[in-house]
Amino acid sequence: MIKDGLLVPQDVKHLNAEASQELRIHSIESFGTHDGPGIRMVVFVQGCQFRCLYCANPDTMDVKGGHFVEIEELVNRAVKQKPYFRKNGGVTVSGGEPLLQRSVLKKFFNRLHEEDIHTVLDSNGRLIDQQAKELLDVTDLLMLDVKHFNNAWHKKLTGLSNTNTFKVAEYRESTGKPMWLRYVLVPGWSDQEEHLHELGKYFKDYRHIERLEILPYHRLGVHKWEALGMEYKLKNVAPPDAQKLEDVALIFKNYFKDVRVN
Repeated sequence: MIKDGLLVPQDVKHLNAEASQELRIHSIESFGTHDGPGIRMVVFVQGCQFRCLYCANPDTMDVKGGHFVEIEELVNRAVKQKPYFRKNGGVTVSGGEPLLQRSVLKKFFNRLHEEDIHTVLDSNGRLIDQQAKELLDVTDLLMLDVKHFNNAWHKKLTGLSNTNTFKVAEYRESTGKPMWLRYVLVPGWSDQEEHLHELGKYFKDYRHIERLEILPYHRLGVHKWEALGMEYKLKNVAPPDAQKLEDVALIFKNYFKDVRVN
């Protein structure tokens, strides 16, 4: 059942169990260079419960959109691109929100590992259950998108709580496996200094966060919102300038060993 435009838990289970050898995807990008280490094949899955005001791909939100692709077809495509991956590259699954299809993705990642292909999961941490943990356990690198440290602001930005995002981070840290944090910097929405420091303090003792990436807000997806007949509420928000990015990077460098603007 969909309530207020969002799936309730039983729908998440349904989506996850649907077509167990297939992924519901939106699109595939070859030679991606901003979605993990090296050159990567990026699979954008369909369906997301967050309603981020700045989402660049609102067409990925609909859990019943996109199309199904067999796992083996995706693996074969990745194998063909393997020469370009070289040492550091591989396959990244982004979204939408990949955790909604966690059991199928576990099978996909296991197959990629059989072909000696590195895996990255780019997730907003929407949920954490046993199946999500099993997927994280076969994920080489987790890129966790933290939308905001403050829960009230997080709800303003996404429509939902950030509680599970931090639970996902906690579980990942407990496994000793590598993680990158990603933070979209939206002037007036996610650039409050006190909350940036709070985020840094929260994660400062994590040993397995390799990097924090600052993603500058942009308006490249506005035309998609308009095409879908959806209201874009950040029309009057300008992207952060170079000085703002530098200031935020300096704050985060107090807490993280590697801070980059992506």
